[in-house]
Amino acid sequence: MNYALGIDLGGSSIKAIAVTPEGELLSRHNLEFDPAKNMEWAEKIPALVQHLQRESGAPADGIGLSAPGLAAADGRSIVCMPERLQGLEGLDWTKFLGAAKTVPVLNDAHAALLGEAWVGAARGFQNVIMLTLGTGVGGAAMVDGRLLRGQIGRAGHLGHSSLDPDGPPDCAGTPGSLEVAIGNCTVQQRSHGRFQATHDLIAAHLKGDAEATAVWLKSVKALAAAVCSFINILDPEAVIIGGGIARAANALFEPLQQFLEPIEWRPVGQRARILAAQLGEFAGAFGAAANGLRKGKTNE
Repeated sequence: MNYALGIDLGGSSIKAIAVTPEGELLSRHNLEFDPAKNMEWAEKIPALVQHLQRESGAPADGIGLSAPGLAAADGRSIVCMPERLQGLEGLDWTKFLGAAKTVPVLNDAHAALLGEAWVGAARGFQNVIMLTLGTGVGGAAMVDGRLLRGQIGRAGHLGHSSLDPDGPPDCAGTPGSLEVAIGNCTVQQRSHGRFQATHDLIAAHLKGDAEATAVWLKSVKALAAAVCSFINILDPEAVIIGGGIARAANALFEPLQQFLEPIEWRPVGQRARILAAQLGEFAGAFGAAANGLRKGKTNE
């Protein structure tokens, strides 16, 4: 059976899938590692690739990898990933895995959008953006059917868009960014120390806690303002929203739609669809596999 492997390296776990060219999932694995141990992830990935190929009974037709950071222009490595996952920068995955075909590498948010465009919520769209709401806010954009990369791979980092020029800087130095407004990384500050995690904030909001409601709806209003801006800049058919915070479902999507209603520019009645991501934590692995199928080629 023809199939590809998709490997998605995260901050503390490795998501991996085997999938057919038609998008049929054959197997999937979620393998945790200790980020404090030097390159433990690098020890586990080759063994995981071997295991998946033994499990499938034949070598993969392609292997793709996604990881945090900026992918190199040649698509063979992550060229910039400061502070975390030491050893990842500059690692040529084709050589590291001893692969017969090129192992193309993508930024994790770019890969998540490719996965959703292949077999998820973004399927069939030519112009679509994706936001992943979690510890931070990841993003990616597809314009006229092509993933937007930019000059050095920064394109699509929508979470680092500034909503308040006088606000505190985020990890990229952007003042008052979308990530600051809704990312789990700032929920303690936004709630004045009451909540350590966004899901606790939302749970209190749903129970009728007025203070929690005020904090949560302020965050969603900021998200709506950002989405409105992204729609005006990129004119997408749809905005896909995923990540852990998106699991709040109606507690997120209903007020988001309400906040968007009066501010989204809708010429001739045209509006962008707001959709929940479908592939969950394996979106990046699906996108990596799709990239492996499309771009993998025999090494010279």
